[in-house]
Order: sequence, then C-alpha cells, then structure tokens
Amino acid sequence: MAEKNPEEVDPKEANTGVGDDQEYGAAQITKLEGLEAVRKRPGMYIGDPDERGLHHCVFEVLDNSIDEHLAGFCEKIHITICEDGSCSIEDDGRGIPVEPHEDHDGMPVVELVLTNLHAGGKFGQGAYKYSGGLHGVGAKCVNALSDWFIADVYRDGQIHRIEFARGHTTKPLEVVGKTDDPKKTGTKVTFFPDASIFTITTEFNFDYLSARLRELAFLNPGVRIYLADERGERARKTEFYYEEGIVEFVRQLGENKQLMHDEPIVMRGRRTVDIGDGQEEDVFADIVMQYTGDYHDHILPFANSIPNPDGGTHLTGFRGALTRAINKFAQDNKMVKEKDPALTGDDCREGLICVLSIKHPNPRFNAQTKVKLVNNEVEGVVSSITYEEIGVYFDEHPKVAKAVVDKVINAARAREAARKARDTVRKSALSGGGLPGKLADCSERDPERTELYIVEGDSAGGSAKQGRDRRTQAILPLRGKVINVEKARLDKVLQNKEIQTMITAIGTGIGDGEMEGSFNLEKRRYGKIIIMTDADVDGSHIRTLLLTFFCRQMPELVRKGHVYIACPPLYLVKRKKRAEYVQDDVELNSILMELGSEDLSVKVCGKAEKIIGGEDLKGVLDILSRLSRLCSIVPRNGGTFEDYLAASKDGKLPDYILKVREGNREFTHYLLDEKALVAFAEENEDLLLLPEQVKAAEETDEDGNLVNVVKREGSLRRARLVEIPQSKAIATCMGDLKSAGIPTDQFYSQDKPLFEIVDNDDERKNEPVFSVPGILEGILAVGRKGVEIKRFKGLGEMNAKELYTTTMDPETRKMLKVKLNEDNAVEADRIFTILMGDVVEPRKQFIEDNALNVRNLDV
Repeated sequence: MAEKNPEEVDPKEANTGVGDDQEYGAAQITKLEGLEAVRKRPGMYIGDPDERGLHHCVFEVLDNSIDEHLAGFCEKIHITICEDGSCSIEDDGRGIPVEPHEDHDGMPVVELVLTNLHAGGKFGQGAYKYSGGLHGVGAKCVNALSDWFIADVYRDGQIHRIEFARGHTTKPLEVVGKTDDPKKTGTKVTFFPDASIFTITTEFNFDYLSARLRELAFLNPGVRIYLADERGERARKTEFYYEEGIVEFVRQLGENKQLMHDEPIVMRGRRTVDIGDGQEEDVFADIVMQYTGDYHDHILPFANSIPNPDGGTHLTGFRGALTRAINKFAQDNKMVKEKDPALTGDDCREGLICVLSIKHPNPRFNAQTKVKLVNNEVEGVVSSITYEEIGVYFDEHPKVAKAVVDKVINAARAREAARKARDTVRKSALSGGGLPGKLADCSERDPERTELYIVEGDSAGGSAKQGRDRRTQAILPLRGKVINVEKARLDKVLQNKEIQTMITAIGTGIGDGEMEGSFNLEKRRYGKIIIMTDADVDGSHIRTLLLTFFCRQMPELVRKGHVYIACPPLYLVKRKKRAEYVQDDVELNSILMELGSEDLSVKVCGKAEKIIGGEDLKGVLDILSRLSRLCSIVPRNGGTFEDYLAASKDGKLPDYILKVREGNREFTHYLLDEKALVAFAEENEDLLLLPEQVKAAEETDEDGNLVNVVKREGSLRRARLVEIPQSKAIATCMGDLKSAGIPTDQFYSQDKPLFEIVDNDDERKNEPVFSVPGILEGILAVGRKGVEIKRFKGLGEMNAKELYTTTMDPETRKMLKVKLNEDNAVEADRIFTILMGDVVEPRKQFIEDNALNVRNLDV
C-alpha cells in the first residue's frame, strides 16, 4: 500500500472545508444581527452591487412613494441627484409614522421600518393593498448599504429627521423645523451609497433613472415625477406625467414604426381570486397592445408597477390566450390554407408591442429583485381577460383583425422558410468540414478562454491572423456589409453569406423559438465576440449593422456580456524617442498639453504681473480644456461666447439663448433664468414661448398640422429657444480659473495682450495671447512642434505587431463591453428602430436634432 503524502488533502476534507484540525460546533454558527445580513450578502437583496444594483437602491425607495400613490395619497415625487453625489427621493404622501411603537419598546415607527427587516405596512391588514415593495426590506436595504442615510418626515406641520450610517442610527428622531404649509405631509429620503459595497461605481446616471421613471409615470397615470441632476457639468431636469397611462406608453414604443392599426388595442378587466387563508381579493389586469410591421416582438410585463424582465405567470397567460384567440379567428374565417404551417405563439407575436400590467394584493416573486412573477392564479386571470377582450375587439374591428391574422400567417410561412434555411446552414456546416474556410480558429476549446475577432475586410483580417495569439484568439474577416436585420425577416437574414458564416463560427444558432437551430447559449464556441472595425464612417456603419444583428437575433449573447467592441487607437504620436498610441482627440490634447507645458510658463499681463508654470499651469490647462468642451454649446446654438459672458449677472450665466427672426433679420437674446424667460414671453406673446401660450394660440392648417407662427404687422416672427444646462458648470470653470490666478473679467482683447506664453529657455520666443482660451491654443501649438502625429483611418494601415499590441493584447488593449439589460431595453429598441428601421422620417429628425452635437465628423 502506497504511503500517503502528508501534503495531500483528503477529498472529503476538501469538499467540506473541515479537516482534523477544525471543529464544527456551536462556536462555528454565526447569527447576523439587524441589517448586517444585507451588508454581508447584498446580492440577495439588490442583485450584484454594480451600476444596476446601485440604481436598484433608488428604485427600492421609490417603490414606497409609488405605493403611496397606489393607495391614493401621493401626487408628486421628486428625485434629485445632489451635487455631492447623493440621491434624494421626496413624495407628498402621508409620511412614515413617527410615533413610538408599543410593541417595540417605544421605538419610533420610522426608525423601526428603516432598521428592522420585514417591518412595514405591507403585511396582512397593512396600509397598502396593491404594493410593489412586499418583503419589507426595500428602504432598510438601502439604509444598510449607504455610507449615510437621512429620512425627513413631514407630518403635523413639523419636519421630523432621523439619521443613519450603514444601517445604524447615528442621530435619533428629532423635530428640526416647521413646514411652510401646515398641511404638508410626505417623506424625503437622502442617501449616499457605501463605496465599500458599490466598488464599481457610486455615480448615479441620469439617463438610467429616466428610463425607469418614465415607465412608472406611464404605469401610474396621475402621478407627476420630477427628476433633477444638480451635479456641475451635468445639471439637467425633466418631468414625467401621462394622463392616459400605458396607452401613451404603447404609442411611444410604436411612434417610429410602421403601425398596422392607428389606435392601440386596450384590454382591461378584473377577476376575484383566492389569495390564501380563505381570503378572496380582486386582481386587475391592464393590457395594451399594437401590431407593427417589425419582425420581432416587444412585450413589457409589470406587476404592481414593478418590471418583470424574466416574465412570469402573467406573461404566460397572455401569450397562450393571444395564440388561441388568433387561431380561432383564423379558423372561423377560413383564412389558413391546408398547405400553410400551424400558427404558433412566435408567429402571433411578430411585430407586437405590448405593455402588460397587473395589480395584485399579494404578488409573489422569485427573488427580492422581483424579475419574475410566480403566482399561479395570475395566469388564468390574464388568460381569460386577454382571450375575451381580443375576441370582442376582433368582432368589432374585422379589418384590423384580418390584417393582423394575415401578418401572422405570413410570419408562419417565413418561419417555415427560416427553418429550411437553418437546416441548410447547419447541414452545410456538418458536411463541409464544420467551420467556414475564412475562419482562422484557435487551438483552445474552452469557451471561457477563447475570443472571436470579427474583423472588417481581408486586409485587416490578414494582419490580425498574423499577429494574434493562436492559442486563444480566432479571426473571422468579413467582406462588405452584412444585411440590416432590422428590415428583414429571418428567412432573408439566413440567406446572407456573411450572416451564415458568423452563425456557423459562433455556434449558438439564431433567433428565438424551440425549433432545431434556434439560439442556444450553451453551444457558443467563444467567451468573447469582439467587433473590430475601422475608425471611419464605413467602420461605424458595419459595427452598427453587427450590433443590430447581435441585439435582434442573439440578444442573450449581449445580455450575458459576451459581445465587445475593440478600440483601436486613432493616432500614433511620436516625439524624439517617445511613441504613444492615442485613443481619441481628448487624449491627444492631453499629451500635447503635457508636451507644450514642459518648458513654458504663462505671464499674466497688467498691473499685478504673475508667472504661472509647472503643476499650476497644468491645472489651468485642464480647466481650459474642460471649459472649451462646455462652452462650445453657445456658438453651436447661434450665440457668441463673448456676448454670453457679457449677459451674466453677479456671476450667474444665462440659462437660455433665444433666437428671434423677423423677416431677414435675426436677433439673439440671452435670458438669465426662468423668471427672465417668463417676463420676455409675456412681453412677446406672439412668439409662443410658454406652453400655456402655445395651447391658447394653437391653430391648424388644411392638413390638420399645428401652426404656431403668428402674423404681426405684416411680418413673420419666429423664435427658437435653447436651454443651456451647462451654464452652472461654465460658471464653475470661470471661478476655478480665477482661483488659479487667471483673471476672467476681460476674457477677450482686441488691442493689447492679456497674457504672454513664456519660453523658459529663450525669452525671444515669447508669444502674446489676446484671450483666455488663447492660452490653451498657444500651448497646444507649441506641443505640436517636433511631434509627428499619424492618424489611423483603417486597421489595415497597421502591421501585425502594431495591431496586436494596440488592439488585441489582453494586457494593453482597450475594449467596450456591450450591455443590454431590461433597464435600458426600451431606449435601445427605440434607437435601433430610428436608425435601422424602415421609416425614414424619424431617422431624418434624429440627424437634424443631433447634427450640432457631432464632434468628430469623418467626411
């Protein structure tokens, strides 16, 4: 018998983690007190503590305000991203109770519900019948995961405040003041996320929040939701309010698509169900849907205003009922021919936009993050309402019904054609040696360790093949542009040679459904799919076509984070023996500023001459670079920065630029704030600058279009108003310049220099500067001297070594990870539809709206 190696670990010990020297008894059992469980395992409560988990904290607090609205006590909700990076959520509901709780040693109720798990008004005969936050852990989770957390409660004409830090009370409940209105009630929660928990980011994203707040406003007609961002350069604000609720939601989802019927189909109903313990309650379902000419569906399910991206029983009930109703209509009207394939659920949902919202007194989710509804009784409720309502609608609107069923039948025929095309692709892969000939595969077979580079063109593909790591990196060159999958059905998509090549190489299959050859993530051959295209217009177009393909036909590949975009450098900068690859213009300017300021200083001319150099000069240049990006919005909107500064008052810069055109003449007005705007609008009512003025003066032309141009004394006056949200950030930069020793009272000069760029080695090379921005321009000009700047317009311009070093080496490369989650799915769908869809007008409008925002135009 072989002697046992003392360093070897017994398999039993390895599996249990308990060896001879470890005991397993009472001493090894730990009970986490209070909110410590949340801090130890945040993933159980908010999901991963990444950007999504960070914003989930806002939504957990926000759910409480929405519950107040559902209960009939809240009309306005204010969400503010504060200047210090914290976030506040304030509502005008009843306010969390502040009196002592008899069953908990007189602890104030507000402290109880913010520090004790599963304490709240949403259990049993609580304060809320239809609530989104049902587990009683929402706001207290946020409390536990916050560096600090403050709750202000407005009740009885007083402001009550209690403060916490990481779940522990730091200041007990106290009255800190009186409300302006004695009848004011509500709750305001302000928190700052704990960086030790949210290690990826603690910065709140305005657009991320907007998407969810817009949904909530749609789902809860009558509530006004205000979002503001008070952070310097990003100061923004918006409001969400929709009287018609999810009907407007569906209209917005379909506004850039080809609609098959003008008005959405609205289905509403309620059913009484047994919710346990012999109790019966009403469950309400609101379903609004509309068919479009698209080739994919977009169904958004919600339960008590909570989005359920993984669906659940309400979605299952809707899908089944929709399929049965359409099949019944088709059969009753003998629309399906014998040779036609049977109509499946996928066929019936092609081109469908739908928002499905239920209200349930006791919904059950699969986790605290509430991504999937699991109440079995809901399936029958939604199914019966959907089947009955669609039947009634089809009977009352036979033309719409016929158009819908015709589309479904065409979808079924296309599905059958796609199945044959799938079989062709699959069989050719099996019979032709498996993989496409142009694919340079890697030797590694573990998909977690492999990468597939999809490269634009054979030239770049050749360089990539020569320079790659053959063990883990595969190269697939594409010739030309792939088909735009947004405009084509699956059967047409599968006929495209480049698409066939990609599907075969990736190995996952394509599209939804259960037929053989459909998408299966487990069959992927590579852990990373990396799109590598040129940094020009054609490269951007190809990249967009590929992203459209992945997001529409392989969305799970994107959701799971397997799709990336390579970031090849834009420039190669050489100076003497120094060579650097530069990603963009911002980085290039940073290098040029560093090179230009090495041997230079700036002298401030005037009575109190001052020399600025070294690190101080670098700080000034950083401020000027930031200011240059910010103030560019003024000339882009028809103003001049000099006039814009002249219109300031007590350090406050104008918030609006107003262009007024009278005949052939144009006048520019700089309006300091909203008060100035209202005053100007009231003096110039014909310009219709305020919403109420527009409403009062609405006229229509012969085609029914609104006309907001009013004749005045024989001439036409037109106005274009632009808000400058960067005004506060620009003012901050001006203040920073002053603090750094750069006077800003005189920003431009015509006759004498304001500054002098001093060459520390040779005063004869000193350069006069006649404006504050001229300092940056002068330094950059010096930085360019003796520097060779090469711009790469194509990957093929790099040799194999350059391409690998800059773009493919895991140690040095930069890549963008493509994200597609349910929080931004609506906006992603909208952008894809505008940019890649059949309807031209929205795309034209998008280009016109964003033309002035282009910084790098490649023509």
